[in-house]
Amino acid sequence: FSLCVSVLLSTLVYCSLGQGGASLSVSPDRSQFFEFESVSLSCEVQGNSTGWRVVRNPERGNVSECNTDWGKQQGSSCIVSLIKSSSGVYWCESGSGEHSNAVNITVHAGAVILESPALPVTEGDSVTLRCRYQGTPSNLTAVFYKDGSLIRTEIKGEMTIPTVSKSDEGLYKCTNSEGESPESWMTVTVPTPIPLPAVPVLSMSLPRLLCSLLVGSPYLLVTIILLVKGCRSRAQGETRIPRKTHQDQLGDRVEEE
Repeated sequence: FSLCVSVLLSTLVYCSLGQGGASLSVSPDRSQFFEFESVSLSCEVQGNSTGWRVVRNPERGNVSECNTDWGKQQGSSCIVSLIKSSSGVYWCESGSGEHSNAVNITVHAGAVILESPALPVTEGDSVTLRCRYQGTPSNLTAVFYKDGSLIRTEIKGEMTIPTVSKSDEGLYKCTNSEGESPESWMTVTVPTPIPLPAVPVLSMSLPRLLCSLLVGSPYLLVTIILLVKGCRSRAQGETRIPRKTHQDQLGDRVEEE
């Protein structure tokens, strides 16, 4: 029983981690855009925290909030019609000065961009990188690079990493017959395992050990109950048959003679 309670409590504690604050979401989830495309930025608030807003630090200019000289607030989202000067770092900020994760967005005036995740990807996930041409067709044969080194050439213009790992983290770009994309950093995070309490079974007292076993295994509990009932029935059956005394046995022998 104590083991069950400990696991439950540790799970509740793990689930409560990260409550409070906010995280920035990007839709579509990519870090590069052509001019005049739109992106939706939202502050996903956790817990009861309030007063969060989308903020940016452009490559040229000052830090400012959405709905001032850029962006349009629609509910909880900030819709940005992108131009070259929209390139910069975006994040969520509260009135008390708390900050969320930051995302780097690049607006490219050229003909080729690399569609890669703006937000961190989790180790083990499948990730697809697309080398996109602004004209038609958009999926030309492309060459992909990581940290300046050639990875491979893809005829359909996209490269899939079926099971991404920490070693895949790095700076990516692509080229095709129409040009070259800017570079974008892809972040890979390692999931944090749920911590489980270590239970020293050998140091447990016998009653506690039995309690843990019975609570953890209903089948064992039912089996023990049936065995107890069977033993009781057998004992009661034996007490109903009277045993013959030594005198009764002598009498039986006399009658036989």
